[in-house]
Amino acid sequence: MKLKKTLPPPTFSDNQTLNIDLQMCFALYSASLSMTKAYKPLLAELKLTYPQYLVLLVLWEKDAVTVNSLGERLFSDSGTLTPLLKRLEKLGFIQRQRSAEDERKVIVSLTKEGKQLQKQAASVPVQISCNTGCSLAELLLLNEQLISLRTALIKNSIKT
Repeated sequence: MKLKKTLPPPTFSDNQTLNIDLQMCFALYSASLSMTKAYKPLLAELKLTYPQYLVLLVLWEKDAVTVNSLGERLFSDSGTLTPLLKRLEKLGFIQRQRSAEDERKVIVSLTKEGKQLQKQAASVPVQISCNTGCSLAELLLLNEQLISLRTALIKNSIKT
């Protein structure tokens, strides 16, 4: 069995440790803000906000899901999702209805308009990809690394 070699953690002086530019959390936060800002004009053409777009992305992958499964997929709770879903329903892109098998469950489905919107939204990821200045390979690797980071953070936060 081959052991993984681990590198010692980098060392910083006391005044460097709390430097905002060395904080991964700030790099992720500011990158997320910049990404959301880049999406804003593209989604405005579709009359969507970024969180609404994320809900629709999930539904375009798999239609007719419960609010709970939607929340799990988006790492959101029902308190966050409910106002989003109400606005999407008012826009005519989704419909919500109680499950016939279990009235405690609410099923979220795309309407005809919501399905048609997918065609209009198809160019959004391409435009965002172009805005990054990264190659497709770089973007796929970065995405993979971010998913691994998220998974590790979730796994390790459960332990504490």
